[in-house]
Amino acid sequence: MREKEYGIWQALTWADLRMMVERLACGLHQAGLRRGEHMIVIGANRPRLYATMLAVQAIGAIPIPLYQDAAAPECVFPINNAEVRFAFAEDQEQVDKLLEIRDECPQLSNIYFDDPRGLRNYAEPGLAAIDDLIAGGQAFAASHADFFTTAIDQIKPDDVGAMFFTSGTTGNPKGVVHTHNSLLNRAKAGADFDKLTHAEDVLAYLPPAWIGQNIFSYAQWLACGYVVNCPESAATVTIDLKEIGPTYYFAPPRVFEGLLTSVMIRMEDAGAIKRRMFQYFMSVAQRVGPNKMDGKSLGLKDAVLYGLGNFLVYGPLRNNLGMSRVRVAYTAGEAIGPDLFSFYRSIGINLKQLYGSTETAVFVCLQPDNEARADTVGVPCPGVEIKVAENGEILVKSPGLLKEYFKNPAATAEVLSADGWYHTSDAGFLDAHGHLKIIDRVKDVGRIKGGANDGAMFAPKYVENKLKFFPHIKEVVAYGDGREKVCVMINIDFDAVGNWAERRNLPYAGYTDLAQKPEVYQLIKECVEKVNADLSVDLLLAGSQVSRFLVLHKELDADDGELTRTNKVRRGFIAEKYDVLIDALYGGKTSQFIETQVKFEDGRTGSVSATLRIDDAKTFTPVKAAA
Repeated sequence: MREKEYGIWQALTWADLRMMVERLACGLHQAGLRRGEHMIVIGANRPRLYATMLAVQAIGAIPIPLYQDAAAPECVFPINNAEVRFAFAEDQEQVDKLLEIRDECPQLSNIYFDDPRGLRNYAEPGLAAIDDLIAGGQAFAASHADFFTTAIDQIKPDDVGAMFFTSGTTGNPKGVVHTHNSLLNRAKAGADFDKLTHAEDVLAYLPPAWIGQNIFSYAQWLACGYVVNCPESAATVTIDLKEIGPTYYFAPPRVFEGLLTSVMIRMEDAGAIKRRMFQYFMSVAQRVGPNKMDGKSLGLKDAVLYGLGNFLVYGPLRNNLGMSRVRVAYTAGEAIGPDLFSFYRSIGINLKQLYGSTETAVFVCLQPDNEARADTVGVPCPGVEIKVAENGEILVKSPGLLKEYFKNPAATAEVLSADGWYHTSDAGFLDAHGHLKIIDRVKDVGRIKGGANDGAMFAPKYVENKLKFFPHIKEVVAYGDGREKVCVMINIDFDAVGNWAERRNLPYAGYTDLAQKPEVYQLIKECVEKVNADLSVDLLLAGSQVSRFLVLHKELDADDGELTRTNKVRRGFIAEKYDVLIDALYGGKTSQFIETQVKFEDGRTGSVSATLRIDDAKTFTPVKAAA
């Protein structure tokens, strides 16, 4: 592993790591952690966090990574549900969080911290530095030389290896129980599929509590033996990405959207000659690049133009994004916009999609090289079977399936059939080439009722993702099931729209003010109408065109309950919270006042109020009807 500290990359060999893990394992055993017990780890990606997880597993206990940005009350249910006594906390922020809820979690007896800054005068019972745990473990190991290897030898592949709490959109999160085999089997399957070796470099910058990060930077790290690099902080990730130049990269669509938005902002600020050169060669890339990436032959003229574009634009752009060495890049978690997908592949980045979930240990479908398409998520991985139920739901059989939901047999029975099929709750189908295509969540796919589009299919996530491709739109919530038309609520991207406004000398006093500018509404309206034009030629989804929209007065936030910790929209919660806005959208109003309570980063609460404008958008006659 490598960890960046004080601007310098510090290396940790496998031998050093093994020694650290042994001492931690012995220290935890000496402190009272026993086989089958749970221990939470909460913090950013750090060698000692990874070593602690390995140490917990080495003595037969079960690590539970929690989201480091979760508010303290969000940690109560997982800790109590899993009867957790031991915790690893990265720093003062995480320690304070655990101490705040200790009265609600009386069994939480031992808290170990990594970074001691700010903790010198803390005198809480059971609070200790991980250095003390390591020192105690070293002494124990010296007098019990065989303990570590004996403990490991007792562990079987089908023993529970880790537990992940889903960031559910409704109710309490569920503890997804995985065995060592389910995690490592899928890690190995993904590695074999893309021919990963020990020579890969990976940047670990996403939350360790997210199964995607855990598979790519932990399970596959153990399966392949490649190098995992831990950035100095969230603020330095972009710089660290350029310095490391990973060969294997994974990010949700939101990250790729953010990178593209930053590129477009910089190009808008560039000189006229640079802008024209960028626009010309990007048009060449969009026409030629995907074919080149898919291994198809190019004509001499196109090959020369693309080569020149690679020298002048694409190569420097890949380098600026930190992706000059990327051999395989994956995106998952949400559908990615086709234009966004094509952009990265057109400039020579082998971006592909995968399909999976926490319950499937991520790898269900992967896209082979030369078969990456924006509208599918690939073919079933080795060992995976897929079938589609009568209601369109995708069912999966795989060695990577969860063992159970912890202490929740009813929920387990809902998703795991007696004959071993996992119900994904996603609607989709296998196309003629054997690639899986996802439409939406089964429960979210609806129908328009009444009006000109009566009976038409409505897939909210599909509409939302098409709108989110535009760099000026950050988040979208679409409604329309059981109604006669589709209406959406939009979050602008504050950085992108702010830059756009400044170049037009348009003054604004913060997000709320900027969001309600007439000029901004016109900008967003153009985006909505472009999406409507695209939808009009899709026979299945032409009825999902957006009729009315508004721009929200605040950004949707996980701390306010509007997003999950993995930044998925909690559509039902938002519908209840903003019911007055939905009523206004469907009631034909042109404006609506709203006041909303918000939570600040320091824990304080306040309110944001505004009178929101509501606009109509032009819809287009479906191609089928026109014919």
